[in-house]
Amino acid sequence: MDILVLCIDRDDDLGRKAGIESPVIGRVANVEATLALGLADPEDSDVNTILGGIQVYDDLTSQGKAVEIASVTGDPNVGLVSDGKIAHQIDGLIERFRPAGVVVVSDGAEDEAILPIIQSRVKVNGVRRVLVKQSHNLESTYYLLKQVFRDPKISHTFFIPIGLALLIYSTFSFIGRSDFAVMAILGAIGVYLLFRGLGLDDFIDSTKETFKGNLYRGRIAFITYVLAAVLVVIATIQGSTRFWDYYTGDIWYGYLVLLMVFVNQSVWWYVAAGICVNLGKILDLYLEGVGDERAYSYPFFIFATGLIFWSASVFILANSADMDFPLISGKSAGYLAASAALAILVALVGVKVSRKMAARR
Repeated sequence: MDILVLCIDRDDDLGRKAGIESPVIGRVANVEATLALGLADPEDSDVNTILGGIQVYDDLTSQGKAVEIASVTGDPNVGLVSDGKIAHQIDGLIERFRPAGVVVVSDGAEDEAILPIIQSRVKVNGVRRVLVKQSHNLESTYYLLKQVFRDPKISHTFFIPIGLALLIYSTFSFIGRSDFAVMAILGAIGVYLLFRGLGLDDFIDSTKETFKGNLYRGRIAFITYVLAAVLVVIATIQGSTRFWDYYTGDIWYGYLVLLMVFVNQSVWWYVAAGICVNLGKILDLYLEGVGDERAYSYPFFIFATGLIFWSASVFILANSADMDFPLISGKSAGYLAASAALAILVALVGVKVSRKMAARR
């Protein structure tokens, strides 16, 4: 085959709005998919993308070339997840049709971000960007902005920081402490930006999907996730309560010491939560007959890490002046060394268990 016309829907509007599975192969199937998506959301730009792909298909066919058209979709979680799904579909299309080249059709730069993945697999003969024509009067500009802000990806990024700042300011004004409002707003927005920048929102979304999947498939991991969540709450309350006791005391110890108080009182609860999650995975793997020897070493590494953090907090607290804390103050250095050696030993045991399980496969 000469050319494969490839229409890209990176955020899976076809699947989410029209319930169509991808890849959609053939002119007739793509016309039907366009009609279904247009009826579900007439304003979706992917309607024009597929129509543009059909136009390219017709033009190439009229030139006597052997052409096929296919629409591939990704995932609402745009990024590694969506790109992986698209790459898997493209591999199947290349294996099936063996095209000499492809023409990529998209509705903008976001979809075209997938180009390097396509170019690593097949020759790209051209790129067609389909843009919807808009009049430039005030009414059209307002309508366009309205549609942009209705997009969840944009509205979540734009409105949440503004809404958070207004809520914090009104709260502090209500309690008569508006002098602290600016500081609180800057801190809250800083935490939000770190949250988004470090990708923790994607982590929470993936954890939520895993949680729902474990529930629907009746896995033991669902129970261990619930137990782990309870343990995390207990750990946070336990550490925060002790932190607050020393923070509001008569002596100021410094933030590092107070942080070590939090770690000392909460670390084992966090360790227990991590081990619970991994034990649930191990049990599910065992019941399903799936072998993943690395999973058996994770509890050992989690325990060893917790031991290091706990012993480090003991060492710092024991050597802090005027610190009234129940710990071994006279032998703190030796205690730290012994804990580090024990942590290394536990990690080695985890590696040994992992290799032994791998040898049984």
